[in-house]
Amino acid sequence: MTDLAWLDATAQADLVRRGDVSSKELVESAIARVEAVNPQLDAVIRTRFDEARTEAAGELPPGVDDAAPFRGVPILLKDLGCTVAGEQTAFGIGPLRDLRWPVTSYLAEQFRAAGFVVLGRTNVPEFGTTVTTEPKSFPPARNPWNPEHSTGGSSGGSAAAVASGMVPVAHANDGGGSIRIPASECGLVGLKPTRARVSQGPLVGEGWAGGTIDGSVARSVRDAAAVLDAISGSMPGEPYYAPALPGPLAAELGREPGRLRVGVADHAIGAQYLDDPECRAAVATAARLLESLGHDVDEAAPAAMFEEEFGHKFATIIAADTEASFRAFEALIGRPIADDELEPRNVTYRQWGSAMPATDYLEARTWIGQWTRRMAQWWTHHDVLVTPTLGAPPPRLGWFTEDGPKGEGARIASFIPYTAQFNMTGQPAVSLPLHWSAAGLPVGVQLVAAYGREDLLVRVASQLEQAAPWADRRPPVHA
Repeated sequence: MTDLAWLDATAQADLVRRGDVSSKELVESAIARVEAVNPQLDAVIRTRFDEARTEAAGELPPGVDDAAPFRGVPILLKDLGCTVAGEQTAFGIGPLRDLRWPVTSYLAEQFRAAGFVVLGRTNVPEFGTTVTTEPKSFPPARNPWNPEHSTGGSSGGSAAAVASGMVPVAHANDGGGSIRIPASECGLVGLKPTRARVSQGPLVGEGWAGGTIDGSVARSVRDAAAVLDAISGSMPGEPYYAPALPGPLAAELGREPGRLRVGVADHAIGAQYLDDPECRAAVATAARLLESLGHDVDEAAPAAMFEEEFGHKFATIIAADTEASFRAFEALIGRPIADDELEPRNVTYRQWGSAMPATDYLEARTWIGQWTRRMAQWWTHHDVLVTPTLGAPPPRLGWFTEDGPKGEGARIASFIPYTAQFNMTGQPAVSLPLHWSAAGLPVGVQLVAAYGREDLLVRVASQLEQAAPWADRRPPVHA
């Protein structure tokens, strides 16, 4: 039988469609891989193997390409968002460990309608408010390229599971880089969609002032595109609607993007940011590839991108949203959540959010709106921005907090000079695994397109995947 561990989700679905493999066989194979590999990585924190076996053996959605393109393919859901009625989702928060959610999210329904079979939930940092998956209430997720290093966050468990071959694709979401960061650190494709491309209903209209969005981490550009096709959609009453795409993103694969105007920024402006030579080297490689493909490449980035005020306004929004969310969690579990049950970072956010005047929050949103207009001007004369995804390769576990709570925020900010901006602008961005460090750790390159232009990103990402393929790379810890 074909080695299922390293077939992407599209290839696995094709096997089911042709009758070469059953959904039950795909699911049993994936369960065996999770059981074999997860004890080394702690990527998966909750399983539903019995339910998955029943679903794989039962009536899945019909095997029609458009209706259920991933019929029978195993997937993992992140333990943050994408709730299913009657099932547990803790958001990385210890006091929510046993909470069974009353509502199934629209996104969970979309994954099910696409034909996916859910095997369980993946590890996340507490409430997704940091960039490494080392929660207080769960074991740290470990990077399959070196288990002493971080997987990134907040979709770190999902990325470790996909990179190690447990499943071909996994759910992820992104509020400040949480799809792209773990994709970079685990050697995967991480496509953050345009704002509102994927619904967060019915419980959430917007998170982090419209900055949060769901998607996936994948091993191939075609999976990233096809999964987004499958989960894109809206419920009535959405606060935003993404611009319509010209057609399915999967149809953009291999399609020439034309001669693009590409701006490259290989380092951030500001002494507070990390500037690792491996990240500069990753961008240099990407720039050479893009030039060889016929694109016009120059050193350029939006002037507003590294404005110092951005970080404070972004954190103001997170603090207000964190306190509001924790109040909702307390209502669900019927008791207060004590400070000593949480990580110091989230205690600080709660205290800040609770004491914050409403005018501070509204002023932050107003500032972000004006800043977004300054950012958007750059895409009137460029098509794509290329940056490192992160300021450095994956750090060792414990690095973010080794100087204590006061040093944690500064280290988080130093590590992510390039990602959160595009949550606030709502633009699509993708991290591609185009470089590995001398120590053998993945280093991602980020590409950013104008608002609503995932089609362009998929075209150019597909070009780069063909020019510098990564499919044959395997981490030391793998299925």
